[in-house]
Amino acid sequence: MTTTNQPTPSNDWKTKILIIGAIIGALTGLGTAYLLIQRADEEEGLKMSAGEGAKLGVSVFSFLRQISQM
Repeated sequence: MTTTNQPTPSNDWKTKILIIGAIIGALTGLGTAYLLIQRADEEEGLKMSAGEGAKLGVSVFSFLRQISQM
């Protein structure tokens, strides 16, 4: 007996959530990159200290943790 890896109705919603999450993540990343480029153009270069980078990383992880707790 052979089994196929056809998506079952119980797994169908998981696939949809993954696709929606990937699209939202890509759009969020694109928007963030656009804003960073705009900031760099206004200030004639991108100046980010290690402290600012660490704060940004902590903020992103905090945001992702809040989303996962919904």
